[in-house]
Amino acid sequence: MEAKGKILIVDDNEDVLFALNLLLEPYVEKVKVTTRPSRIEHFMKEFEPDVILLDMNFSRDAISGQEGFDCLEQILGIDPEAVVLFMTAYADTEKAVRAIKAGATDFIPKPWEKEKLLATLSSAIKLRQSRREVKQLQDRVEALSGQDKEMPLMIGQSKAMQEVFMTIRQLSDTDANILILGENGTGKDLVARSLRFFSPRQQGPFITIDLGSVPESLFESELFGYEKGAFTDARKAKAGRMEVASGGTLFLDEIGNLSMSMQSKLLTAIEKKRITRLGSTKNIPIDVRFVCATNADIRQMIEEGNFRQDLLYRINTVEIHIPPLRERGEDVLLLADHFLKKYAHKYKKEIQGLTREAKQKLMKYNWPGNVRELQHAIERAVILTKHLWLKPEDFMLTTPVEKKSPLDEILNLEELELRAIKRALKQCAGNVSSAAELLGITRYALYRKMEKNKL
Repeated sequence: MEAKGKILIVDDNEDVLFALNLLLEPYVEKVKVTTRPSRIEHFMKEFEPDVILLDMNFSRDAISGQEGFDCLEQILGIDPEAVVLFMTAYADTEKAVRAIKAGATDFIPKPWEKEKLLATLSSAIKLRQSRREVKQLQDRVEALSGQDKEMPLMIGQSKAMQEVFMTIRQLSDTDANILILGENGTGKDLVARSLRFFSPRQQGPFITIDLGSVPESLFESELFGYEKGAFTDARKAKAGRMEVASGGTLFLDEIGNLSMSMQSKLLTAIEKKRITRLGSTKNIPIDVRFVCATNADIRQMIEEGNFRQDLLYRINTVEIHIPPLRERGEDVLLLADHFLKKYAHKYKKEIQGLTREAKQKLMKYNWPGNVRELQHAIERAVILTKHLWLKPEDFMLTTPVEKKSPLDEILNLEELELRAIKRALKQCAGNVSSAAELLGITRYALYRKMEKNKL
């Protein structure tokens, strides 16, 4: 028998405990013994045995075995997957059947036969391991239900987005931790899913957690998991996000919202590559690729003492910057067309597209909410419009194009023209044809004005 497994022996006879300890020591990893059933819960939480050898009769009652059944009920109440082997000198068929029905794994008579005892114990240890693997699989299946299996759809032809796409492709053969930076609504979660899809961990789990929505009191239980009874509402054991993500990717969104104490615990888990569930002392190894995202200025937070520099080093082997929508030029129209087709199909509307005036309105808008705001604007327009083509009045864009500055009071026509050309070129990512359309002039006229102003 290979030396593995942790065994807890509960018997009121110290001679039996000594003999079993001596017999089993060469064959198992660790053995703990106790004469007091009241210590069972302590050993289950602190020692976490794989198998419990439990005497059926203690000093209070030497024949019926009821004390053993009471202890078995207590054990299974703490851990329904526990493997318990009953021991008694008063074995009979009726008790054996009752023991198995009550949840015991097997029945060992006293005095025992060494080879039979070792064989029974070996089978019990294997059963415990199988139950543990099944439980881990169930936790993973529950966490992965509904998970994306198809390639994420990312839309963009602007230079800034092409650089993002190129970086994702360059990272396809690596396991490096990634930090995604960008404003709210720019699609950081979509980039994270793309990183996972084009990676060696494509077949592994992709687990997400929005750290901005997790209270500090729940941080450890969400990330590391917990055992039954670890706190008031812990009615059953649950694997944490890190444990479930092992072998795959863990996406930590809004990591800039972590408190310093939470940052410290996360850093420890990343460095040691193992976690401990709440209510347990057992270390669980993890194999996780971390992809983190934030809209905060992390380096400014470090200067202000609000973010750990050593944690930043761990999570940003590579940084990816997602540009805001206002800097993506005609990507606005590409995305608008995509969302229009999506919601026209969803709401069964026969909408042909956007009018030229509607396109101009979308291109002039600053999109403070980025892609997410554009998506909501298109969905609302599709739902409420009565037209075959979406018109400017279908879009309720109330936020001003940009903040006012003293320059807004300029009345000089040449200065106003120059500023208009620069803004149009910026919004169209340098595309002269699109900028000319936005300005309402021909491409050749725009070229002449650019040459005149040395642009």
